[in-house]
Amino acid sequence: MSSPIGEIDLHAYVDGQLDAARRAEVEAYVAAHSEAASTVHALRLQNLALHRHYDGVLNEPVPLRLTHALRPWHRPRAMAAGLVWLACGLAAGWFARAWMSAPVGPTVFAQKALAAHVLYVAEKRHPVEVPGAQEAHLVAWLSKRLDAPIRAPDLQQQGFSLLGGRLLPGDENAPLAQLMYEAASGERLTLTVKHAPRSQPETGFKLLERDGNSVFYWIDRDYGYALSGNIGKQRMLAVAHAIDAQLRR
Repeated sequence: MSSPIGEIDLHAYVDGQLDAARRAEVEAYVAAHSEAASTVHALRLQNLALHRHYDGVLNEPVPLRLTHALRPWHRPRAMAAGLVWLACGLAAGWFARAWMSAPVGPTVFAQKALAAHVLYVAEKRHPVEVPGAQEAHLVAWLSKRLDAPIRAPDLQQQGFSLLGGRLLPGDENAPLAQLMYEAASGERLTLTVKHAPRSQPETGFKLLERDGNSVFYWIDRDYGYALSGNIGKQRMLAVAHAIDAQLRR
């Protein structure tokens, strides 16, 4: 009988350290438990943050002075160097923790929305937690978790169908909702929604671009929206206008 699935298994799953059988068990567990799915998502975002900020350092050649420190007659120095690298690792961990718990202001919200978009649009088997065929259940579930009614805009005229959605970690007490749309050609967009009553002034569309992906984000009354994709800025903006027009009705 397999052992219960705990946090260690979720970490190992995200890091790709499980064998095929255990990985299948964890995937089934994550698919059935939204809290575990949120934990997996948070861990993946943490890994992305660490890679984004520290891969440049990790890929640098080892300084000559540290190479010398590895010689037997320099073992005290080697131990000191090890402690330095351990401290760097701890600092990286604390940085990622702070990044994950930072207040979701408009720009940070857009960055998180784009990171989640990149993470999940590449998924073939599990791009969403709840499929679009269960739209009523999806909207009701996300509305309950955000503690505010949300809607899934109809983007058929823009060439996109609702693929489904999932819950994302946001602020400490304010999760985010992600709705994913797909075109017949396979192109995907995600609309990330946050409920932030009276916390931010309303804004027009703002644009953030990174690695070929774009996100248009805006604040409308008690909600924040972020539309992410890589279908071209003009087309993205047209879809953002269509979404905004529907949600203002």
